Amino acid sequence: MGLTLRHLQELPPGPRMSARPGKGHQGPVCSLLYGERLIHEALMLPAQCPGQNRHSGNDPLKVFTKYGKCYMFNSGEDGKPLLTTVKGGTGNGLEIMLDIQQDEYLPIWGETEETTFEAGVKVQIHSQSEPPFIQELGFGVAPGFQTFVATQEQRLTYLPPPWGECRSSEMGLDFFPVYSITACRIDCETRYIVENCNCRMVHMPGDAPFCTPEQHKECAEPALGLLAEKDSSYCLCRTPCNLTRYNKELSMVKIPSKTSAKYLEKKFNKSEKYISENILVLDIFFEALNYETIEQKKAYEVAALLGDIGGQMGLFIGASILTILELFDYIYELIKEKLLDLLGKEEDEGSHDENVSTCETMPNHSETISHTVTVPLQTALGTLEEIAC
Repeated sequence: MGLTLRHLQELPPGPRMSARPGKGHQGPVCSLLYGERLIHEALMLPAQCPGQNRHSGNDPLKVFTKYGKCYMFNSGEDGKPLLTTVKGGTGNGLEIMLDIQQDEYLPIWGETEETTFEAGVKVQIHSQSEPPFIQELGFGVAPGFQTFVATQEQRLTYLPPPWGECRSSEMGLDFFPVYSITACRIDCETRYIVENCNCRMVHMPGDAPFCTPEQHKECAEPALGLLAEKDSSYCLCRTPCNLTRYNKELSMVKIPSKTSAKYLEKKFNKSEKYISENILVLDIFFEALNYETIEQKKAYEVAALLGDIGGQMGLFIGASILTILELFDYIYELIKEKLLDLLGKEEDEGSHDENVSTCETMPNHSETISHTVTVPLQTALGTLEEIAC
């Protein structure tokens, strides 16, 4: 995790600090003394780490940003070990007391695009692999208050093409070994200024010569404005596939209290008014020693697509074959029924013809009887069948 502090004045730029707790729970620095008299004096506020009762010897790293000189804590650079914390909560992170010295601010005679009217410092929390970009990503800390910043690590994983549009963090840039959005922005701005002005600004990496005040005013600043307004297609910085960021929750209390004002006046030889207008305390700590993971998942994989296509094809093809077989079966049953009906009619007609031929022989027989037998009519009548014939 990283922290960047910037003093809110136009010129000279105030202190920028960047305190970066290590990866995982190699969290914020427990206690650091910050101070450089040429910029702004820092008043020491002792803070204890778990198992320690001393100031850390891991001095902040001086870095240059668009605002000027900043300070980066727990950077892990120059062979310095990453500082860790064993538990979360207030008092287990980075705790600094600063004197912003408003009396040394330069007066404002006119208003420009970069003129600021605030007093305080600006802070950015970021990972070790990400360069500070405090002018856009920093948050302000006001004098006369103790500001508590509870942070929580968040790890995000995005999908590469064709499912997403992220870029691998291992694909470095011209001036940075690890890809990040801020590194891409700084890298892009540096290349643009070098190509158009043949120089680089003081906060830009590389080995090109620094811009002179004339080049800075006449070329570099207008070129950056043009890049931001009209030539945005020059810098296309995609989201990295693996991203670590730190959510923040800020709260603050007023300092000094009525009971501590006299003590602080005596300790620092400053008036209560001066303390309320210039002194601030910053306390940054992990809310808990855990992290949140947000992972982008594939909504539809190729294997699932092929499986669904095969299943649908099997369903439709199977349904089609069954339909055809059922149709053939229906036609077969229909033809069979018709044939059986025809055969049944022919058998009925044949049996009817046999009955009719038997009845035709009966009259001849009766005629023979009528000629040969001379009996009364009643006795000559036989059964009903004989009469019918």
